[in-house]
Amino acid sequence: MTAETAAVLPAFMVVLGAGLWAVAAVETQLECVDAVRAGARAASRGEPTEQVHSSVLSMVPAGARVTITRGAEITRVEVAVDVRPDWGAFLPGVTVRATAVSATEPGLPGLPEQ
Repeated sequence: MTAETAAVLPAFMVVLGAGLWAVAAVETQLECVDAVRAGARAASRGEPTEQVHSSVLSMVPAGARVTITRGAEITRVEVAVDVRPDWGAFLPGVTVRATAVSATEPGLPGLPEQ
C-alpha cells in the first residue's frame, strides 16, 4: 500500500497544481471581463480615454495591456494579461484576453456625425 501511494502522490500533486492554475486563470478572466465591460460603457458615454484606461487598469492584474478604440458607431475595449501561478513563476504563462463592445453615444465631441 505504501509503495502505491508513493507512486501516485507525484501525479496527484501535478493534477492539483494544474487545477489551482486553472482556477487562477479563470479568476483573472472574470476580472478582465468585468473591467472591459465597465470600460466600454464609460468610453461609449464619452469619458476621457485616459480616465477609462486607468480605470480598466485598476481592475485587472498588474502587467495587463489595455486597448481602447472609439469610433462613431462602436466603442471597443480589449484587455490582455499573462497569467502565471504565484507558486510557479518558472512555468509558462497563459494569456487571458477579454473584449467588450458598446454602441457609441451619438453626438460625442471629436467624433464624426452619423
